[in-house]
Amino acid sequence: MQMPRWLKFAIAVLVALSFVPLVVAYRYRQVRKPRPRLHLVFDMDDQSKYKPQEPNDLFADGRAMRPRIDGTVPREEIVGDPELTTGRRADGSFVDAFPVAVDRELLLRGQDRFNIYCAPCHGWDGFGQGVVARRADRLQEGTWVPPTSLHDKTVRERPVGHIYNTIRNGIRNMPAYGPQIPVRDRWAIVAYVRALQRSQNARLEDVPEDRRGTLR
Repeated sequence: MQMPRWLKFAIAVLVALSFVPLVVAYRYRQVRKPRPRLHLVFDMDDQSKYKPQEPNDLFADGRAMRPRIDGTVPREEIVGDPELTTGRRADGSFVDAFPVAVDRELLLRGQDRFNIYCAPCHGWDGFGQGVVARRADRLQEGTWVPPTSLHDKTVRERPVGHIYNTIRNGIRNMPAYGPQIPVRDRWAIVAYVRALQRSQNARLEDVPEDRRGTLR
């Protein structure tokens, strides 16, 4: 018995329609969209919040935006010594001397903070071969900018204020770490970077005379 023509047509239409969800799903995953994806389960990507200038009945004045509390200081506002907090002199140039005492305690603190915040990209030795950088090299996605080796001559010749400013505000593709790292810890990292650089570019005169005989 021959299948009716209308039934063949209906089956062909149903088969074609069955591909529509696959095409839609593929397009949804591959094409960039100006709006965020749909959330079937609301999570931290879509939090309840007030936007600037929106009203809020919780407060007596009806405003969601709150005025500054007396006695508070905005984050990163210069308080006290600007060379300490910004790494720059009054004329805008970078300082070339540490505004904090550099001792063993500061270096150990710098090593600890460096290994947390810097080593994933720059590597523990500072040559730019951290785990993040190595993985990005393997993926070869074309968007990764390799981190600068901290032992490059250009970096070694930068004043300490420049390195501090890089940590605080970022540079090129490197983001700012100022919101995560306090002022003293930034200087501790700078001191440890200088120690790493010295370890690869030391001179005989840098070694105490009584220990030079132990060098190979």
